[in-house]
Amino acid sequence: MLYITEQQVLANLTMPKALDLVEESFRQLASGDATNHPRRRVMVPGGPSILHYMAAGNRQYFGIKIYSSNPKTGAHFQFLLYRSEDGLPLATVEANFMGQIRTGAASGVATKQLAREDANILGLIGSGFQAETQLAAISLVRDLTEVRVWSRTPERREKFARHCSEKFGLPVRAAHTAREAVEGAGIVVTATSSKEPVLESGWISPGTHVNAMGSNWLIKRELPTDLVMDLADVVAVDSVEDAHLESGDLMIPLTERPDAKFRAVELFNARRTSPDQITIFKSNGLAIQDVAAAGYLYETLRV
Repeated sequence: MLYITEQQVLANLTMPKALDLVEESFRQLASGDATNHPRRRVMVPGGPSILHYMAAGNRQYFGIKIYSSNPKTGAHFQFLLYRSEDGLPLATVEANFMGQIRTGAASGVATKQLAREDANILGLIGSGFQAETQLAAISLVRDLTEVRVWSRTPERREKFARHCSEKFGLPVRAAHTAREAVEGAGIVVTATSSKEPVLESGWISPGTHVNAMGSNWLIKRELPTDLVMDLADVVAVDSVEDAHLESGDLMIPLTERPDAKFRAVELFNARRTSPDQITIFKSNGLAIQDVAAAGYLYETLRV
């Protein structure tokens, strides 16, 4: 059985390949060639540590991602990969970076499908662990001419802008406010841990595509109710089942408007039908995306 390290993940799982793998995983779910179980959590009695686990499978591979989280020590990810044909264990993957890359790829697939073809300005709120792969993926599916980033700490957003400008060869600049980052951008990404909305609906122009990927808890959201319920023409999710369990961005508005209905569709079935439509992709992350990535890494690294 293989043991695949974080360094091997970074050396072998490129963003172009991750985009292909994640897009195929969405197709497999839609066709019934894959199955996905939502994330579950074990809260440790009397303490802040949490155990998270999520599983999925397709005709080739199945597996489970397990990770712990703690406010002091952060999150620690592993993925266990098995062969579908005979159930034999194939690999254990150190999965911090694998998850980061496939999460960026999911936003890339959504942007490819839902953003306007001429969208060339990216407004990014958040400069943490997930933000860089969001930029990496979106830069591969749209011809970006400008990237603006805002996060709460000026030093972090300035450092992120310098680093990404050099790495991607793009004009990335730190914005002074979230509004400055978002207004006029054809593509917007929220990549934060906020419990409350990080932008206002009035900042979102007609034709904008929004990727909201920072939260997967029912008590947290990054988007305001009126953007989700009133202004957005298309609201897509990676999984409707998961969204009911984890998407505070979509479920909190239903508590504020008891007569409203859940209106999101799964990404594979979502389409933009006019240039002025506002589209949203609410990403929670699916284990089938991890299965696809881990299967590829196993095939690449096995001797």
